[in-house]
Amino acid sequence: MRAIEITQPGDPEVLQPCERPRPSLLPGQVLIKVHAAGINRPDLLQRAGKYPVPAGASDLPGLEVAGEIVAGHVGDSGFHIGDMVCALVQGGGYAQYCAAEIALCLPIPRGLTPLQAASLPETFFTVWSNVFDRGALAPAETLLVQGGTSGIGVTAIQLGKALGHRVFATAGSDEKCRACLELGAEQAINYRTGDFVAAVKDATGGKGVDVILDMVGGSYVPREINCLADDGRLVFIALLGGSRAEVPLGQILLRRLTMTGSTLRPRPVAFKAAIARQLRARVWPLIEDGLIKPVIYRTYPLEQAAEAHALMETSAHIGKVMLQVA
Repeated sequence: MRAIEITQPGDPEVLQPCERPRPSLLPGQVLIKVHAAGINRPDLLQRAGKYPVPAGASDLPGLEVAGEIVAGHVGDSGFHIGDMVCALVQGGGYAQYCAAEIALCLPIPRGLTPLQAASLPETFFTVWSNVFDRGALAPAETLLVQGGTSGIGVTAIQLGKALGHRVFATAGSDEKCRACLELGAEQAINYRTGDFVAAVKDATGGKGVDVILDMVGGSYVPREINCLADDGRLVFIALLGGSRAEVPLGQILLRRLTMTGSTLRPRPVAFKAAIARQLRARVWPLIEDGLIKPVIYRTYPLEQAAEAHALMETSAHIGKVMLQVA
């Protein structure tokens, strides 16, 4: 099969086309003939040598795909050979064929193309796990999404809005702020020119927000703590702004704040399968009803994965950058 491999840690040009054997399957896995694959920030970190591949995972990048089940162990999943699915995978998505756990496969939502469906798994699994499970965003509570036009951001804004929450977002330009508003954010703050703490406090009558989804860390942390409501939760999913911060511990004590975070890729299949069931029951109907839509910024052929990574590193995109495979 054709695939894209990381020839050595480095810049986007280390991504090169190659020929690889089709993946062998373990019990509980199926082989997907890939139509499209999504590009995510962990792919860039893996390419740069900053994100170790979990034991047993493919060394090929790619954490989400959509395509046809052509072989494998469907068990009592309800899927059959020949079905079209999208899937969260441990790696190997930048290829014509990819092994996937049947428990982490989801049907392509009605009305979506395989390309659109391939843009869903990584961000939806991540947002659900961190905002609604770890962050425990409850009815009538508010959400602040840092980096509102990233793949994670566009998912979090739409999902929060569709489930009835007031959502605020930050972004790095006025154009991106407008995009956040179009996606359902009540207010979008340009973090280069505005103060998100003041803006959110003003919009919430001084209370602050209940949950913050943060992929920045670093110097944002003390400001985010000031931005939280009493009993608020700050959830980290990345540390693009740095892994160290000065934390006002007194505020955590006095206002009963929670700081937490997680990474998804190393978690057991059973943990991810529980998220898949929640998505299928609670989120896929919202997609099929048009309340949540895939946001795809640009699509490249598989062989141009290096160009796709270069674009994503500029952070110019709004939504997902994708690879068309078949």
